[in-house]
Amino acid sequence: MSKKQEALFEYLYREFYPMVKQMCLGYAKGDEAIASDLTQEVFINCWRAVESFRGDSGHKTWLYRITVNTCLQYIRKEKKLEQVKTEASGWNETTDHTPDEVLNKRLYEAIGQLKEIDRLMIMMVLEEQEYDEISEVLGISEVNLRVKIHRVKKRLEKLLTQTK
Repeated sequence: MSKKQEALFEYLYREFYPMVKQMCLGYAKGDEAIASDLTQEVFINCWRAVESFRGDSGHKTWLYRITVNTCLQYIRKEKKLEQVKTEASGWNETTDHTPDEVLNKRLYEAIGQLKEIDRLMIMMVLEEQEYDEISEVLGISEVNLRVKIHRVKKRLEKLLTQTK
């Protein structure tokens, strides 16, 4: 690996670690331990692939794709992820939690009930990514993306009101 490629990896890690962690957290339904493992796996995959980066897309888009593929691969391999119990996440129901912590936990649990592609889409929206960038990552038109996001938000609202 060249110095230039090492520098690129270091830049990607430094610049996009929080974004990758947030995406992984969405896939892991808020489970910090699983999200940390997934984040580490994403950057291992990035390290392995950095030599093949051609620049056809932006760094961020490329890293999004690696993140999505890593998370989807993990979910497919570990079907048990759908049955992760709140006890396994270290969430103690008897402990006092701030309203924000409770809301975040409920939001991630609701996101976890979405289809894989919908999870990806809503996590990118929560990361405040531009719609043109999201549509490029997903390979759909921006108009189609807006319709899908609207439907996913409605589904999340329904899920969140059901769990109150």
